[in-house]
Amino acid sequence: MNKNFKYFLILSVSIALLAQFVLSCTGSEPQDSDREGITGFLPPEWAVNANIYEVNVRQSTTEGTFRAFAEDIPRLQNMGVRILWLMPVHPIGQQERKGTLGSYYSIRDYTAINPEFGDKDDFRFMVNKAKDHGMRVIIDWVANHTSWDAVWTETNPEFYLTDENGNFYPPVEDWSDVIQLDVHNRDMWEAMISAMEYWVREYDIDGFRADVAYLVPTEFWVMARERLEEIKPLFMLAEAEEPELHHAFDMTYAWDYAQTIRDMGAGRATTADLDAALNRNFERFEKKHYRMLFTTNHDENSWQGSDPDLYGANFKNFAVLSATVWGMPLIYNGQESGLDKQLEFFEKDEIEWGDYRYQNFYTTLLDLNTRNQALFNGEIGGNFRKMTTDNDENIFAYKRIGHHEQVMAILNFSSNEEEFTFMDGHMAVWTDVFTGEEFEIQEVNTIEPNSYYLLERIYMSH
Repeated sequence: MNKNFKYFLILSVSIALLAQFVLSCTGSEPQDSDREGITGFLPPEWAVNANIYEVNVRQSTTEGTFRAFAEDIPRLQNMGVRILWLMPVHPIGQQERKGTLGSYYSIRDYTAINPEFGDKDDFRFMVNKAKDHGMRVIIDWVANHTSWDAVWTETNPEFYLTDENGNFYPPVEDWSDVIQLDVHNRDMWEAMISAMEYWVREYDIDGFRADVAYLVPTEFWVMARERLEEIKPLFMLAEAEEPELHHAFDMTYAWDYAQTIRDMGAGRATTADLDAALNRNFERFEKKHYRMLFTTNHDENSWQGSDPDLYGANFKNFAVLSATVWGMPLIYNGQESGLDKQLEFFEKDEIEWGDYRYQNFYTTLLDLNTRNQALFNGEIGGNFRKMTTDNDENIFAYKRIGHHEQVMAILNFSSNEEEFTFMDGHMAVWTDVFTGEEFEIQEVNTIEPNSYYLLERIYMSH
């Protein structure tokens, strides 16, 4: 959606659900739960070692079009991007529009293209080019609400909730540019699923990111997934942190984790809080459930702050953490150039690409995530193991342990050079992922301020 309120609504729902679980204080591995399982669908095979890159078409280029963005696809391929997630590509409502250009999430027509971005041929050209460069394409989908002047308000007004006077109304006061669909109306479900099928059949897209998925019944999403899977295997991402949505979705947002690292960046949380947040994740979700980890996205950037605002000198530490600790990493367009401003949501506000100063950094992270089985998604990925040091107040260290490969990250969140000793050994020779050189863990180790070691090795047993 389009405002600060959205984040807090999502967060409040997540916190309420989190309260149902006992928090663990130890660095335990996630276990396959013996509680009644959430089975769901199998993710497509190509997603097991995938990453995801969010595209804000309006702001990604001067032109703000599909064709202009398509020129950047070879660079993204070289960076190692596997999935492109496009923010909504539909026409935006005029009535009650916010700002000059409006919110992408105020959908006027579910089977049309936003003329601001191009036409159907331009969209098809972009999708095909992405596929030719080894990428998959998913599009944002808004199933909870539409614009005030949406096509359905004329053709199917019964698809909406109305007040006692028969008037449409927003889902919440702050979302004043959209109106609430009747998400329990089965005829609306049929029309919505038919529209989703259209994009798969017409453009061969590879899945959907579902906006505020938790506000729509899980039964709808299951029905939609069943129908869509009859066309082709798809990848489904829910903007939500409710485990039950894994009945229909492959991946959910790690909102609790995101809030924790932002609190750390602001000095409101510690490494112990991070450990607790990870354990909450392992408690609530099964290992087979894909989880999306990120330092920012369109909401975080526009409404919370830029990466320098949120993370300061520890920006790279949090990026390394998000790419290796668990789940699938997300990159928001512009991060590889050090996006240092909050992009306007309702206006044209082009990303300043500059010198792509973090391009090699992200390329290295995505390469490791793609080739090292310890970091793969779901059950095939390695187990997480927290490593204890004599300096855990400043140092956060962990391993991902796969069948024959390990990845180890050591993060110093302090503004000082720190010494540390592992309490349970771990002395061994590793390979530094960024330099390719040997790195030996010794009895006493040092690490520079606000910096990291990212290491890997191949082994025969663990």
